[in-house]
Amino acid sequence: MNLMMTIGGLALLLFGGEVLIRGAVGLAKRVGISPFIVGLTIIGFGTSAPEVVVSVDAALSGSPGIAVGNVIGSNIANILLIVGSAALFVPLAVHPDALKRDGTMMAFATVLFIAIALMGTATWYHGVVSIIVLVAYLTYSVWSDRQKNDATAQLHRDKGEQLQSGLPDKVWVMLLALGIGLAALVAGSRFAVIGASAIAREAGISEEVIGITLVAFGTSLPELATAMVAAARKQADVCIGNVIGSNIFNLLGITGTAAIAAPLPFAASVVSFDIWVLLAVTVLFLWFMLTGRRIQRWEGAVLLLLYFSYISLHFLPGGILPTSA
Repeated sequence: MNLMMTIGGLALLLFGGEVLIRGAVGLAKRVGISPFIVGLTIIGFGTSAPEVVVSVDAALSGSPGIAVGNVIGSNIANILLIVGSAALFVPLAVHPDALKRDGTMMAFATVLFIAIALMGTATWYHGVVSIIVLVAYLTYSVWSDRQKNDATAQLHRDKGEQLQSGLPDKVWVMLLALGIGLAALVAGSRFAVIGASAIAREAGISEEVIGITLVAFGTSLPELATAMVAAARKQADVCIGNVIGSNIFNLLGITGTAAIAAPLPFAASVVSFDIWVLLAVTVLFLWFMLTGRRIQRWEGAVLLLLYFSYISLHFLPGGILPTSA
């Protein structure tokens, strides 16, 4: 029953996120917001919306382990599972100039997140700092893209133009889509958090494990769908750019919002293992991007193998995240 509640909640989250994005993109197009701003902000926020509502709900519900695990697990899934799946489908050749600025920001956000984790608990002022950094990054990105109109600006423009079909054409439909999307996100997060917490209690495992595995996988599905569409269209930069944008929003926006809502303690096992896996995976990803390497199919297969190995470690007897975490 709890598993069905969790799966149902995740399905609602996926539905709500998709409807919310389409309503928001349609409304942005109607009021004349440029595609590159849509790609930079609305799509980034929209694909991370399931993670936001789940993490905030979990923090407010007294299940901070799910919130913390969701951020870490989602970012690792974005790199290993999503990029790996897309590369297995079609080799990904990336343009270093288009991804340098955003890739650097992702690296900084990862280091900031780890620094907060090493303090033991993310409090409201850590959350405020994270949100300020995110807003500053977005503000600079919009200004920079308008001034230079370079490869990075084109990348965000391509992301914004990726969702130009199937958009609502009437304002009331757009507003209705926004309302339905938000309602589905809220309801889905409640079901997912309640079900996931109950599963953790019944199975005798930590909430961090559930957050890193089941919840993170479910909330990462919008990014997976977006990446596969971009890969099918031979838009490797858009595929990689979506992952980078999502990871930045997760590390700064989700952690910041959840920490403001309620303190987020980091389990000792997360600090000793998972944040370093996150750092190692991020460094590997940056190396692929900034060297302009083509991510071949076999490398995609390796990324997928690493992901499933990482997930499996958490369910070994006496595993990485024991119940005492």
